[in-house]
Formats: sequence, C-alpha cells, structure tokens
Amino acid sequence: MSEKNDTESTSTRPYLIRAIHEWCCDNGYTPHITVSVDHSVQVPLKYVKDGEIVLNVGLTATTGLQLGNDYIVFKARFSGVARDIMVPVDQVIAIFARENGQGMAFPQISRPEPSPEPEAPKPTSSPRPTLKRIK
Repeated sequence: MSEKNDTESTSTRPYLIRAIHEWCCDNGYTPHITVSVDHSVQVPLKYVKDGEIVLNVGLTATTGLQLGNDYIVFKARFSGVARDIMVPVDQVIAIFARENGQGMAFPQISRPEPSPEPEAPKPTSSPRPTLKRIK
C-alpha cells in the first residue's frame, strides 16, 4: 500500500459531514449545515444573514441530496419555491442536529478574493424601460 503525503491527501471534512449526517438520520434528528456564503455558494441570498446561511439537509427537506467530496448539491423549497442549492464542502462551517445541537464545527478555509473588476461607466440616459403585464 502506498502512502500519500499531506499535500496529496483528501480533506476529512466531506467524510465527517457524511458521518454526522448519517448519525443524525439514524437517531431521528434533523441535520442542518451552517454555510459561509461567498460567490462560490449557490443559495437564495434572501435567506443569508451575516454572511451565513443555515440549511436543513434532512432527507425529508431535500430532493436529490448528494454529499460529495467537493460539493453538497440538492433541491430544497424556500417559501414554497423549489431552488437548486450548491455548496462547496469547504464553505461548510458546521453540521449539527437541530434538536440538540450536537455535531461538529470546522475551521473556515480562507480563499483568495477575486480582484475587483473595474466598473463600467454608467449611462447618463434615463432608466431602462420596463414592461407591464396586461391581462
């Protein structure tokens, strides 16, 4: 068996997330994840508070849940509207049982911020026209 050095080994984070998720489900608890939201996270921004969002990742709250090594992907309803959710595993801050708070927190992995793009000059004309729906 060959050994990998530390720079080649995969992160333990996705494995621990899957393990805590399974533990929650096996014990009748509702698994939730806390996610640090940045440009790489696909969630409804309306529900983001202080740069974070808490998501119910229970089997009854999600459709097509995939707890992968790189991404957590599923569909969930927000105010009755189905949304596609995609969370890089590195952005998961914690996974826990809603009922008792037991779970695991993870250190945040700092990512380099993309350099800001220069803003295009704003047109001096009137605002864009809008369409009205007439029934």
